[in-house]
Amino acid sequence: MNIATNAAPNATTESTVPRLTELARFAGCAAKISQADLHKALAGLPVAADPRVLVGHDTSDDAAIVKLRDDLALVETVDIFPPIVDDPYDYGRIAATNALSDIYAMGGTPLNALSFVAWPVERLGTAPLRRVLDGAAAICAEAGIAISGGHSIVDEEPKFGLFVTGTIDPRRVVSNAGARPGDALVLTKPIGTGVLTTAVKRNAAPESVLAAAIASMTTLNRHGAEAMNAAGAHAATDITGFGLLGHLGNMLRASSTATGSPVGARLSYAAVPVFEKVTGFLKDGLCPGGTKRNLEYAAPNARFDAALAEPQRLLLADAQTSGGLLIAVPQERLPALLADLRQRGTPAAAVIGSVIAADKPGVIEVTP
Repeated sequence: MNIATNAAPNATTESTVPRLTELARFAGCAAKISQADLHKALAGLPVAADPRVLVGHDTSDDAAIVKLRDDLALVETVDIFPPIVDDPYDYGRIAATNALSDIYAMGGTPLNALSFVAWPVERLGTAPLRRVLDGAAAICAEAGIAISGGHSIVDEEPKFGLFVTGTIDPRRVVSNAGARPGDALVLTKPIGTGVLTTAVKRNAAPESVLAAAIASMTTLNRHGAEAMNAAGAHAATDITGFGLLGHLGNMLRASSTATGSPVGARLSYAAVPVFEKVTGFLKDGLCPGGTKRNLEYAAPNARFDAALAEPQRLLLADAQTSGGLLIAVPQERLPALLADLRQRGTPAAAVIGSVIAADKPGVIEVTP
């Protein structure tokens, strides 16, 4: 698009400004490198030898944990992605909520954020970028922190995200490596954001179908984390670009390594909360590329009941953005966790399955 000759510097007219999602090859966390390719890239990367690093990249956890003293550690994460919606303010809110989620998934408390921006200034101008930053700042204020700095570059595809630092007592870290057979699996948000945003991006659905998803994607996982901590959860992760099957698989493999025994899971498809219209869009072939890659990666360790068709299997692998927490909690603490989640008003408080002993690490059995 050309910049109008009578426009102010760094500004474009409404008729020449493309939709944000038009400039993104993938939407939101569907832009993640596939798990298969990521594992190839990370193969052989040295595990941190520094004893202060309590959680590193080797467990595929949500954030790094660096111990400062016996009662204090830093939780560190970074999360950046291209636009998932066209409204710049909502894009900023979703990106910030998504980045903060990694801190909450570890049981931590956010402390500070730095922003990263890649922006096509000549095509979009700076006004939409300001709205992205405003949206992110609003979510950070809700989380009780500030965006204290950042970095920016020019790019043809918009990208935005945050580097977030949090704090935690190193004796109370909730990693993805603590799941035990018998634990209940609880999910705190519905799934299907990847399918919904793809339908809108491809002009197969009006933006109004995203209302519930945007409300969910801009809801902090803070309340879920507080309830999880109070219940004494064994393990947790947040559901983002690798989908429910991908992130659960990471939890099961990390827990298998930690216990020395193969750990798997049994899921009930009907128990998984799903946004409206998602199943219909999948039947129409409206599926993100990232979701298809997720299912391909998860399939060897997934044992689907024959009654579950391809659209249903894809849904469980759907690439989420700013999804909920997946919490592994002992059965005796489950009633208290569910009551707390409901009292705090999390978008969902669904028992979707359980952790089981398995014949090999990461096996996921899915029943109708």
